[in-house]
Amino acid sequence: MKKIVPFSIVVLILCLILFVPDLSLANFESSLMGIKTKLTQIILPILSVIGIGIAAVSFFTGNPQAKQHIFYAILGCCFGFGAQIIVDFIQATVH
Repeated sequence: MKKIVPFSIVVLILCLILFVPDLSLANFESSLMGIKTKLTQIILPILSVIGIGIAAVSFFTGNPQAKQHIFYAILGCCFGFGAQIIVDFIQATVH
């Protein structure tokens, strides 16, 4: 429990550093577009690659659930790298 608190503080500080410049702009819509851009073009692909790395370590260490980890990592990559396409599709459908 004590290890979670410093980790959550670090995550909160990183989120503030990442998103505060976009939130401080006067225009609300441009702030949301900036946050969407950072999420879909920076954060999600990085998390996807980290997931593939963790699944690879799981596979090479002989974990019995390695196939499931690889499947979830590939699924995460599809969503991580395709997030911008998914968001654009939903926007086109709504408008």
